[in-house]
Amino acid sequence: MEYRGHDRRQAQFRLDWVDVARGLGILAVVIGHVWTRGPLRDAMYSFHMPLFFLLSGMLSRPHDVGAFTRRQLVSQMRPYAAFLLLLILIDQIIEPLKGGRPIFHQWPEDMVPILLGGFWLRGPYTIFWFVPCLMMARILFNVALGRWPDVLDRRWALLLLPVLVLAYVLGWWLKASPLGMLSVPMAFVLLWVGAAWPRVRWRGWMIAPLGAMAAVGLTGVLPTLNMKVADYGWPLLSVASAIATSLLLFRLSALIAPLAAPVAAVGRASLVVMYCHVAVIHYLSPYLGKPWLLLAALMIPLAIDRLIRLSPTASRFLL
Repeated sequence: MEYRGHDRRQAQFRLDWVDVARGLGILAVVIGHVWTRGPLRDAMYSFHMPLFFLLSGMLSRPHDVGAFTRRQLVSQMRPYAAFLLLLILIDQIIEPLKGGRPIFHQWPEDMVPILLGGFWLRGPYTIFWFVPCLMMARILFNVALGRWPDVLDRRWALLLLPVLVLAYVLGWWLKASPLGMLSVPMAFVLLWVGAAWPRVRWRGWMIAPLGAMAAVGLTGVLPTLNMKVADYGWPLLSVASAIATSLLLFRLSALIAPLAAPVAAVGRASLVVMYCHVAVIHYLSPYLGKPWLLLAALMIPLAIDRLIRLSPTASRFLL
């Protein structure tokens, strides 16, 4: 019994550090959207979206392709559609009250950009590229994982190298990105890096090279990333810096997990914060200074998440 209790505590610890990592990641996302220019914004953009792809890769396991694909489509696109519809309805109310015009006001023509998503969604909807991109990357990664469960199998290189080249070519060649699909190849590579990292035994000396690589991204020496438009900065180097920063944050999350309950709470609400924070920033930015705007962009979605969890029906559709 004592051994099983120890296992439960260890399992809970693993869940806690993942929530802390998600919390740090979503905090970086919100900061990057509150401060829309300058070194703080660039520092957050140097790693914040890759962090989520890496973390998802770390949690990946092979699943039946059909069942996993169906589960992803339902569990990810149902909240996507629900939050997008709710925010469109809210915009139809708020903008006229402010004396403005809703972002989508030409019907039925506006149904086209709404359905295309990704590149065509701006303003309060700008973050909606991420979940479809992650979902598609996870579906494709699961197909490959089913064939080669060992992510260190040399055959992965035969797949990863052309996918990495494709990521950069598409980023240079195209701008439009329906449902964020333009970023799927790089997301796929990041999922693999995340899946492979747990196979590497942590050593104290790793802090130095990872820290140096992270610093050149965080300080703006390297061009920053904008994964929504498949802008990956300097080839390989900017992405490598994002990976280094994320891996250090994962290590930090594991160390501070017992003391970081508020950050873990933000991590558990990361889906709602992801969908709602840009709308809060969009509507309140004319009235609040940056620090207060950051607080509102975190606390209002956290309150919404708490309300959703009070209702099983709302939870089923929105979480």
